Amino acid sequence: MTEEQRTFHWGHEALHLEIILADDGSPRLTHLGLPGEAQRSPGASLPLVEVTAAGHGRGWSGNHLVGSDLGGRLRHRTHRATRDGDWHTLTVHLHDPETGLVAEVTYRSPDGIPVLRSEVTLRNEGQFPLHLESVSSLAVGCLTPQDPAAIDAADLLWAENDWLAECRWQRRPMRLTTPSLSGRVSYGHGRAGFALNGQGTWSSCGRLPMGGLTDRRTGRTWVWQVEHNGGGWRWECGQRDKAAYAALFGPTDTHHGWRHSLEPGTVFRTVPAALSFSADGGPDAAFAALTRYRRAQRRPHADHQRLPVIFNDYMNCLMGDPTTVKLLPLIDAAADAGAEYFVIDAGWYDGDSGGWWDSVGAWEPAASRFPGERGIHEVLDRVRERGMVPGLWLEPEVIGVRSTMAKSLPDEAFFRRDGARVTEAGRHHLDLRHPAARAHLDQVVDRLVGEWGVGYLKLDHNIDPGSGTSAHPGETPGAGLLGHNRAHLAWLDGILDRYPHLVVENCASGGMRWDDALLSRMQLQSTSDQQNLHLYAPIAASAPTAVTPEQGAVWAYPQPEDSLDEVAFTMANALLGRIHLSGRIPELGPEARALVHEAVSAYKAIRADLPQAVPSWPLGLPAWGAPWIALALRTPAITYLTAWRRPGTDATAALHLPHLRDTAARVDLLYPSVSRAVSAWRPDTAELSLTLPTAPSAVLLRITATDPGAP
Repeated sequence: MTEEQRTFHWGHEALHLEIILADDGSPRLTHLGLPGEAQRSPGASLPLVEVTAAGHGRGWSGNHLVGSDLGGRLRHRTHRATRDGDWHTLTVHLHDPETGLVAEVTYRSPDGIPVLRSEVTLRNEGQFPLHLESVSSLAVGCLTPQDPAAIDAADLLWAENDWLAECRWQRRPMRLTTPSLSGRVSYGHGRAGFALNGQGTWSSCGRLPMGGLTDRRTGRTWVWQVEHNGGGWRWECGQRDKAAYAALFGPTDTHHGWRHSLEPGTVFRTVPAALSFSADGGPDAAFAALTRYRRAQRRPHADHQRLPVIFNDYMNCLMGDPTTVKLLPLIDAAADAGAEYFVIDAGWYDGDSGGWWDSVGAWEPAASRFPGERGIHEVLDRVRERGMVPGLWLEPEVIGVRSTMAKSLPDEAFFRRDGARVTEAGRHHLDLRHPAARAHLDQVVDRLVGEWGVGYLKLDHNIDPGSGTSAHPGETPGAGLLGHNRAHLAWLDGILDRYPHLVVENCASGGMRWDDALLSRMQLQSTSDQQNLHLYAPIAASAPTAVTPEQGAVWAYPQPEDSLDEVAFTMANALLGRIHLSGRIPELGPEARALVHEAVSAYKAIRADLPQAVPSWPLGLPAWGAPWIALALRTPAITYLTAWRRPGTDATAALHLPHLRDTAARVDLLYPSVSRAVSAWRPDTAELSLTLPTAPSAVLLRITATDPGAP
């Protein structure tokens, strides 16, 4: 068989994939990029799937999960390309003659978008069980040419993600973790590399389930994400046979205590993973492609186009202490400001039980907070009377140890390990695989949404119960957690099937469960619990790396003690995302209140463009302590730009907008109208000079090309 006969191609105009079958029938992905590119790594050593199992390890030990014996033995059986609407699909069937393991690799890519999505399904066609310990969702061994200079020029990307300090992207040379091993003796690869893991029930506690690799010379960039709603994930990036590779996994035995017994005739499916590509546009272009991909593969919902303004009573406002007396003036102030949803956050169920934290679970309103014959319905009706949709906070997966539900639900409905119910911070955790757990939550949602008419649920998650749950003998906690994670997604699908107009926000102590598995279903993502308006700026600016702009909920919480510049600053934080208005608005002075109203009006004037816009960062991805920060969202016709100046820096910055190079453009100030900002556009250098005389200050600008036919 000639090389031409052993090679098959797949893709579309924005992404091309090449697979070559070796002489022994094992397939290798040798090119992933643009059609017609010369770049190719024919000797790249990774199989399409990496699998370890008890008795079947790796050929080269180290802190990695690639180079697996089972993966290396998988042989090509068949492959098939299909088309489903805008999606291209390639399915490759593999088998291991020794064990009878069959792997089905499914690659999908939306037409015209350079993103590859991958899932793997394993089936045991052998006679004996296989005790799986790790399975890759996506393995790519050809991120760079087989040239040490390409590794020398490569930078790794990843995002630290802590409570109150979310989405902090880092960048460092790959050589710091993958040193050159060449010399008189030639080595193919080392034993380490760079790897990140997520653990527990918070998918993004510590780090986002994302990463990337970029060539600082050419701008060629890859950005990837593990699409899993639990902490059982891993990615690694290193060098194999002189080329850079990336391998993405769900839970594994080594890192998460996950094992799965694949009995004869049974199947196992991995969590999905996606890889975005930019040929020469750097990280900005790769994140832009990922943004378009996220829109293409999420559940459709009207909220993604309407982008209503949301008032939430929590942050820098009632802080979990809502009552009828406190809420009524807030409702009026929110309506006057232009809010379209009003959400009552934590505390609405808290009566006189001695503290709500360890008694939650029944989700009934507290009569002491909402007295009178109508109780909480007086507040919900007032929200509707003022033209807004009412919403409520809920933490569905937990039951407080003092809750009546802790006794009425069976032990099997909760996370358990070694037969004991897991307790964390005074709470138990529901296992949504159990019918009683799902029935309880369905009854709660049916009451709040179906009977009360609540149109918005903020779903929070404030504990991490550890490694997972063992529902039956022999199940590892990691396997139990994966089962619960999948049941959680199915439960979310179910409530949205029943209530298609319900808007659901994903919150977990701010951004501790920030992943695309949840965001492909839920309409908004809480970006942070950060209460400091100055520190929120880099979070808000970085958020579009991990969520589409129209899903990124950013707090705007003006306080009566804030200066007018600070009021404008906190409002500007949210103008290129989703406004989560809060703060003590009724106490604001006339000028401050006018700034709030103006910001909401400015947002409503531009929000129709945001669901089609893609992000870029004119000053680079924001550093946590950067004095100047900038985020741009661009459509084919218009670029919106928010720039922040924090104290301790020069009043002028140069912002780079390469997509407008050599294009004449007009720069308009959209917010705040009282700003003394001065801007000057230089089309030859694609540079916007911006002066903000005071700090802190922030502005929203609109940049419109004035050349006929300009991009």
